[in-house]
Amino acid sequence: MSDPATTPTIPSGQSAWEPCDWQPPAVRETHIGVAFLVGDRAYKCKKAVDLGFLDFRSRERRLACCQREVELNRRLAPDVYLGVAELRDPGSTESEPLVLMRRMPDQRRLSTLIRNGARLDDTVVRLARIMATFHSAADRSPRIAAEGSRDAIQQRWTASLDQVSAIALDIIGEPRTMEIRDRVNTFLAGRSALFAERIAAGRIVDGHGDLICDDIFCLDDGPRILDCLDFDDRLRRIDGLDDIAFLAMDLEKLGAPHLASTLLDRYADFAGDPAPASLRHHYIAYRAFVRVKVSCLRHTQGDEGAAEDARAYADIAIRHLRAGAVRMIIVGGLPGAGKSTVAGLIADRLGAVLLSTDRLRKELSGVDPAARFAQPYRQGLYDPPHTRRTYAELLRRATDLLRRGESVVLDGSWTDAGFRTDATVATEHANAHLLPLECWAPPELRRERLTARHNGISDADPLIADRMMLDADPWPAAIRLRNTGSPDHTISHLLEYIGTAV
Repeated sequence: MSDPATTPTIPSGQSAWEPCDWQPPAVRETHIGVAFLVGDRAYKCKKAVDLGFLDFRSRERRLACCQREVELNRRLAPDVYLGVAELRDPGSTESEPLVLMRRMPDQRRLSTLIRNGARLDDTVVRLARIMATFHSAADRSPRIAAEGSRDAIQQRWTASLDQVSAIALDIIGEPRTMEIRDRVNTFLAGRSALFAERIAAGRIVDGHGDLICDDIFCLDDGPRILDCLDFDDRLRRIDGLDDIAFLAMDLEKLGAPHLASTLLDRYADFAGDPAPASLRHHYIAYRAFVRVKVSCLRHTQGDEGAAEDARAYADIAIRHLRAGAVRMIIVGGLPGAGKSTVAGLIADRLGAVLLSTDRLRKELSGVDPAARFAQPYRQGLYDPPHTRRTYAELLRRATDLLRRGESVVLDGSWTDAGFRTDATVATEHANAHLLPLECWAPPELRRERLTARHNGISDADPLIADRMMLDADPWPAAIRLRNTGSPDHTISHLLEYIGTAV
């Protein structure tokens, strides 16, 4: 942890519009434009290029895009974007359109502050509030909302992957490229309900579309957010979470994952957004791959260092696609093996929804789940019809959650191979990942635990546990967890495995 006495803070004492002529002239270049920084002004021109997803070869198109850039960016930084100017040789009738801007102080750039180790938690919270407010008032319409559908997201991914596939194979390698494509397709294939819910909730807006740290300046009177995506309206019509995820991804790339988490958490608070963790990860991965595409294009334009950036962004994309995999984790085992404890810990650590057969069985029969309701083996609430109904409803609820992007942990005995087959089929239909876990403990330890149990919602006793052991079907596909020590120790090793198992 940094020493507060030596950790740099955001510089102060300079008014927002104090002349910047003390800054030396500079030129900044991207894959689509060039900015000339002179005195307290910045002049931006578009490159006359055709990159497939944009075409700036005609002056008319470049002029229209400059005008649109000013119009759109005045939504978040009206005092920065002064208008459109022209660059003309004396005596010539030919001119080049330029965006005329106030020049921002380089030392206040968010990326610079991060690299210098400034304390930025309050700044990130302020940015989260600004973007949540911006999104709440942003344009919405059926045409805008259509860009947030599952099919629209799929088309966007496919276009990006196809545009750079040949280049990317040489730069980031075939394994990375194929894993990204496969994981994206798996996630999107089963999540129509999730994206439909986002549309119905009004989450799709005319946003910023290119929110990165290099284009945010932290001034004394508040941040200035510049340079929104202006060349294609469709690419700016996005989920608000997608918009803020771009900045979260960039914070992570700059080595500040804690700021990325703070940004997303506080944005969710300010925007009242209950999005599942899987969608956060998916949008971060998408934004990382957008930067893979940009870095690959810069590499083809002669920037040798861009290849390393492309690989770093690809690793971020893969890391979040893995973390955002939608999982059905079934945790089984005999009574007293500690399965409910393990299931609860897994759900807590992964942010997954926990569903329990013990609780659901009583709920379906109108019985208080917390009440003890001992029954003879396979009789009453525990007879085969009740058990079949319990597992069927458990999987129905789980499938609905999976389709909405929520991972689930299913706590039950799972001693019946037929129910496990049903779980496999349900997982496949939801295009999710199945992870079967069987908790195990020696008979004497299970009996000891069951005898000492005085609370909880399970009604099993040692006699029932022994009968279940005799009737249990073999479970060769499950990962067996020897649950005799500290549950936290068991879970830590398990989560390491889960991170690489899908």
